[in-house]
Amino acid sequence: MTGYAATSADSPRGRLSLELRSVNSRFLDLQLRVAEELRALEPALREMITARVSRGKLDCRFYLNETGISEKPQRLNAQALSRLRQLGEEAKRAFPEAAPLRIADVLRWPGVIAEEPADEEALRKISGDICRRALDELIAMRGREGAKLAASILERVATMRQRVDEVAPLVPQSITAYQAKITERLKEAIGSADDDRIRAELALFSAKVDVGEELDRLRAHLGEVQRTLAKAGAVGKRLDFLAQELNREANTIASKSASQQVSDSALELKLLVEQIREQVQNIE
Repeated sequence: MTGYAATSADSPRGRLSLELRSVNSRFLDLQLRVAEELRALEPALREMITARVSRGKLDCRFYLNETGISEKPQRLNAQALSRLRQLGEEAKRAFPEAAPLRIADVLRWPGVIAEEPADEEALRKISGDICRRALDELIAMRGREGAKLAASILERVATMRQRVDEVAPLVPQSITAYQAKITERLKEAIGSADDDRIRAELALFSAKVDVGEELDRLRAHLGEVQRTLAKAGAVGKRLDFLAQELNREANTIASKSASQQVSDSALELKLLVEQIREQVQNIE
C-alpha cells in the first residue's frame, strides 16, 4: 500500500527529521537511510517499523540538520588553547616577523571550542517519538487507502455471488440437455438401445460435469473474504490465499462446464477473481 509521512523535532544535536515512503509489495522490503552520526539509532528504528508494518516496500530516511540551531552548549578547551599557545610561541621564534594570532584564528582552530556531549538518552527518546508519529501518520494514510480497496473487493464479491446464484439453476438444465444429446450419440455408436450401458455412461458423465460442489465452495470462500475484510489488522496474506482458492474453483467450473451459459459465467468469475487478486496485492 502506498503512503507518505514526515516528522521532525529539535534534539541536543540539532533538528532530527524522519521520512517514510511506502509503495505496494507482497512482502516487507525495508530500506533505511540513516545519517552516519545517527547510525547507533538504526536498530531501534528498524524494530519499531517492523513491529507495525508487515507488507510493502518501505523507504525510511533519517537525518540530522544543524542549520538554525543558535544555542548549543559550548566552551573553550583549555588543553587545546595551551597547546595552541605553545605552538604560537614556537612559530614566533621561527618567524619573528610574522603577525600574531587573532582571536578569530584561535576560535577557528580545530578543538579549541569544545561542545558539551549530547545526551544520548534524550536523543534516543526524541528519535523514538518522531518515528512513532511518522508511523501513525503513515498507517492512517494506508488505512484510508485500504478501506477504499476493501470496498472495491466487496463490490466484486457481491457480483461473484450474483453470478453463482445465476449459474446454480443452469447446471441441472445443462446436464439434462446434454444427457439427451449423449443418449442419441451412444445409441448411434452402440447400435442398440442398451439401457444399462447408456445409464452407466450417463452416470459417469453427470459426475464429471456436476459443479454443485464447486459452487458451494465458491460461496464459502466468498463469505470468508467478507469476514476477513471485516477484521482489524494485517489481512493481505490471508486474502492472497483466498484469492487463489477462488481462482481454483472458477477454473474447475470452466473445465467441467456442460453448456455455453455456464462457460460464459465461469469466464466472468475468473475475470472478477483476477481483479480481486490485483487489489489484494495492495492490502497489508
